Amino acid sequence: MSLPEGAVVTHPGYEIVARQDFSDTTYLLEFQHPMMARAAKAGQFVIVMANEAGERIPLTIADFDRARGTITLVIQAVGKTTREMQQECRVGSRLHAVVGPMGIPTHIGTSKKVVCVGGGLGVAPIYPQARAHKQNGAYVIGILGFRNKALMFWEDKFRACCDELIICTDDGSAGIKGLVTAGISQSLEKHADIDEVVAIGPPVMMKGCAAATRERGVKTMVSLNPVMVDGTGMCGGCRVKVGDKVLFACVDGPDFDGHQVDFDDLMHRLKRYVPSEKQALERWQESCRIRGDAAMTQV
Repeated sequence: MSLPEGAVVTHPGYEIVARQDFSDTTYLLEFQHPMMARAAKAGQFVIVMANEAGERIPLTIADFDRARGTITLVIQAVGKTTREMQQECRVGSRLHAVVGPMGIPTHIGTSKKVVCVGGGLGVAPIYPQARAHKQNGAYVIGILGFRNKALMFWEDKFRACCDELIICTDDGSAGIKGLVTAGISQSLEKHADIDEVVAIGPPVMMKGCAAATRERGVKTMVSLNPVMVDGTGMCGGCRVKVGDKVLFACVDGPDFDGHQVDFDDLMHRLKRYVPSEKQALERWQESCRIRGDAAMTQV
């Protein structure tokens, strides 16, 4: 069937079918995308545009349900776009565009005993990796780190796929008081046959995880999420130093050997964008204030 001359085709976007707020800043969005849900694998990410004029941001896939045809994202509202999405993305609304799944899926090899470590927001994307290793027959030890008990989420999901689960909190309000590295040390002491450690979280956390396993020579994989623009390796914004190579997280990763990643360079590069991110957030907050004032004037 041909379209009438001059007809404009509009894409309906991807409907948000579930939302859950874990804290004042952390929230879950589940959206409908059957084709992507069928293709998604642990370790991959998507690039999202919340609206037609929105910024393109990379977000790691936190879960996927092939039967329901949905993709789940867990997002932290820290910058302009993620705060805007926190305000606007509700059940029934739609994401303007989603590209993915992108990146090389996590290699689920022959490891028999795996430690999956998630810190803060990294707890969400480590879940599909823990589940995949469990489905592959591995003995899975989960280590989750939060600032406090009030910020915890998905404990039940991890208990369903982990043979052991260690909770670490900065203030000791749940589980072990301390960083996730305390959980790693405990696991290494208890299990001499750990084949692999997988860690996702802030760069400084992943650096600590790699340091905790380096002496024992335990394979340690980390998932990097530097600033990305196109997600195809063209812009070079997500380049990272791994050993003696310069690689791109979007096409060569996001998983890399944690013992080879230059975390200091990664953290230095991330700091370069802080002023621009701050300016974008301030402009958006000012526009929100102006719109609010205008709305009050009309009442």
